Amino acid sequence: MEDQDFLLFIKKVKDYTSIDLSQYKEAQMKRRLTTLRTKKGYNTFAAFFEAMTKDKALFYEFLDRMTINVSEFWRNPNRWEVLEKSFLPEMLRKNRKLKCWSAACSTGEEPYTLSMILAKLNALSDTNLLATDIDDGAIVKAKAGIYSDRSIRDVPQDYLQKYYKKDNLTYCITDELKRGIRFQKQNLLTDTFDTQFDLIICRNVMIYFTEEAKHLLYQKFANALKIGGILFVGSTEQIFSPNQYNLEPAETFFYRKKE
Repeated sequence: MEDQDFLLFIKKVKDYTSIDLSQYKEAQMKRRLTTLRTKKGYNTFAAFFEAMTKDKALFYEFLDRMTINVSEFWRNPNRWEVLEKSFLPEMLRKNRKLKCWSAACSTGEEPYTLSMILAKLNALSDTNLLATDIDDGAIVKAKAGIYSDRSIRDVPQDYLQKYYKKDNLTYCITDELKRGIRFQKQNLLTDTFDTQFDLIICRNVMIYFTEEAKHLLYQKFANALKIGGILFVGSTEQIFSPNQYNLEPAETFFYRKKE
């Protein structure tokens, strides 16, 4: 009965939101959502779903728990250094007007990290920088650009001084960076993607999806890249057999689209 309750919840959520929870690893997703459901005082997922449809705050809390909005600036700093010192300068030598996308951007740390690097390279104003997430609440936080000291612990000192304003216990992103990013809502699994991206960043997200969903997304990302474009993934998301997506390893956790 418990399994049926959760399976029916998955179906209702998909019908209501187009979010397909069956594409996520079931054990992890069920554990996280059961914790939230119990905390809110609901004995079944059926009762929890009914409450979600009537309480917007509860629905956003469900989205937040489902998507695990844990992000930091400069996560795995040495990988960002490779992007800053190697791939972006290489791209800019070929074309000063780049098209970049931070997919599943959470609360904005990742696209802001990219925007700082682009600004340092004098390329932000010429770059079309898109950042998307499925969670409305996360996008609102990203647009606000206000962060705790925990989020900024890996930010290099020169970037910290130039692109953040300290306000008591928080750090606020400068307006220059905010203007350089276009934030919008997107469901990676169901929505169509734009094309001809020079760079797509999608990190620490794939680990929550089933193998079938990963395969679908890697193919969609590959199709969205221009020839020679780069896909930058997380430190636990190495792509095995990238050739099946017409990708090739360009560096650790970086993949280039082949001709």
